[in-house]
Amino acid sequence: MKKSLNLWQIAGFIFTGVAGVLLHFLFDWTRGSILVAPFSAVNESIWEHMKLLFFPMFLFAIIENRYFKEDFWCTKLIGIVTGTVLVPILYYLINGIFGPVLDWVNIAIFFVSVAIAYVLETKLFETSIKCTYTCAALTILCLIALIFAVLTFVPLRIPLFSDPVTGGYGI
Repeated sequence: MKKSLNLWQIAGFIFTGVAGVLLHFLFDWTRGSILVAPFSAVNESIWEHMKLLFFPMFLFAIIENRYFKEDFWCTKLIGIVTGTVLVPILYYLINGIFGPVLDWVNIAIFFVSVAIAYVLETKLFETSIKCTYTCAALTILCLIALIFAVLTFVPLRIPLFSDPVTGGYGI
């Protein structure tokens, strides 16, 4: 099981990394399609970059779920939320200490957040923690996805949603 788990987690890291990079550009590639806006980056705000981790990890978890039996969604909830929340934490921490940084640092923040999320999930899977709230965990992930979609179109007027390039919010 451990070897299989490690292979799944490595595949998840690669999938999330590649899909996240593609989602960064998808909105522009589709000339601002309203259909891709809920799950792709519509601007350069930190909020939009959180979506680049959340949606690929969630999609991969849905695919991966077919091959895992019990105690899956609680671990995935913890991993996906941790990775997603690390994006703004690391961004604001690094930019707060060093000031505005080069783009490659922001890209590294994304990949470090993805890596930490998958390593955490692997450790949690290995501990065989029992989860009796599978339905609740999956429901929370679906609610987070809905919040990402809604706040893409109706962003809050706080720095997390502000595009540092244009100063705008949302689409």
